Amino acid sequence: ARALRRAEAARTGLTRHRPGGLDALVDPAEADAHARTLLGPLLDRPVLVETLRVWLSLHGGWDRTATALDVHRNTVRQRIARCAALLDADLEDAGTRMELWFALRRL
Repeated sequence: ARALRRAEAARTGLTRHRPGGLDALVDPAEADAHARTLLGPLLDRPVLVETLRVWLSLHGGWDRTATALDVHRNTVRQRIARCAALLDADLEDAGTRMELWFALRRL
């Protein structure tokens, strides 16, 4: 009980050092260039870009993505597999997903 009281007394709130989150830490021109390079193989395929964006925003949920895009879940699976192949990316990797998410936000 004493340890809990000490922990509660020492607890601080979230500290923001810069407004804007992680986006504010990177030069916008560099971020845009990186996004175009990273997503280059998809840029002339807007359906794949939108599918990847929705799929990532829904944390890889096949059914929810299919519902959001009004397509069959197998269509989502095929499109995401195509994205992975074109990008030569492991979409099961959280770091890869994060990098793609930030890149998609720059488009």
